[in-house]
Amino acid sequence: MSFGPLRLEGLNGCIRTVLVTVFLSVLMVPLLRIVGLRAFSMASETYSSGTHSAAFVTCPNEQVAKDLARGMVEKKLAACVNIVPKITSVYEWQGKIEEDSEVLLMIKTRSSKVSALAEYVRSNHPYEVAEVISLPIDQGNPPYLKWMSEVVPE
Repeated sequence: MSFGPLRLEGLNGCIRTVLVTVFLSVLMVPLLRIVGLRAFSMASETYSSGTHSAAFVTCPNEQVAKDLARGMVEKKLAACVNIVPKITSVYEWQGKIEEDSEVLLMIKTRSSKVSALAEYVRSNHPYEVAEVISLPIDQGNPPYLKWMSEVVPE
């Protein structure tokens, strides 16, 4: 076995194993340090389950979706809104099965803001009955959840 100028053929098996282990450990220290710091950072943050929610709203087109998303973020009702284009919705409306192309908003917010968010959607959405549903966030990346708390105040 050879590591550049270091030749290990003549060494005792135990000594060779120790040297290889030490050599590989030295190479792994920077990677392990990064992983350890991230794990410590994530473990040291505390989060109360349900403090934040993910809400969902469907829109008839991308322009309505962008307008609603921008308004939610500007009014501090949402930290982030993802716009998912080209979904197909199948539903019953007024006794008929309907199928429409829509755009989905995935909204990240504080749970305490869901009612105000729903009111904003009802006031600014073109549908007679706009979809606004939310699910509490049980767990997540602590720095992201902290950022959400900073962007969307109580």
